[in-house]
Amino acid sequence: MTGKSVLVDTGAWYALADQSDRHNRAAVATYRQIFKEFQKLVVTNLIVAETYALIRRGLGHKAAIDFLKNLGASPRIIRVFSDIDIEGQAEDLLDRHRDQDFSYTDAVSFSCMKRLQIKRVFTFDRHFVTAGFEVLPDIK
Repeated sequence: MTGKSVLVDTGAWYALADQSDRHNRAAVATYRQIFKEFQKLVVTNLIVAETYALIRRGLGHKAAIDFLKNLGASPRIIRVFSDIDIEGQAEDLLDRHRDQDFSYTDAVSFSCMKRLQIKRVFTFDRHFVTAGFEVLPDIK
């Protein structure tokens, strides 16, 4: 899944869903860009769960269900399910980087990206920069 794949993180999905989010304009522009540039948009099951919960809490049940339906309707969005190996790598990473406040979802995302050789991520989370990934849009 190398080359033309990008991971889409929770913050990007939320910013797309919430027009009042401070990152909404950048998210919409970036989503248009990545949809042209990348063949596959990758999400983990943990990103889906985290995004659903945020949208449900912030925007309500209908918006959260719409998010799930839209994910399922797009053949370009690929869901990756974490497994014991990915989660083990994530837990090792969390243990090694005690000085960082990476979330469990972040660490699983990093492990998935390494496994799938994905170098770019659509996010507003600086943790991905810290972990050495190329972030879209550029938030350095």
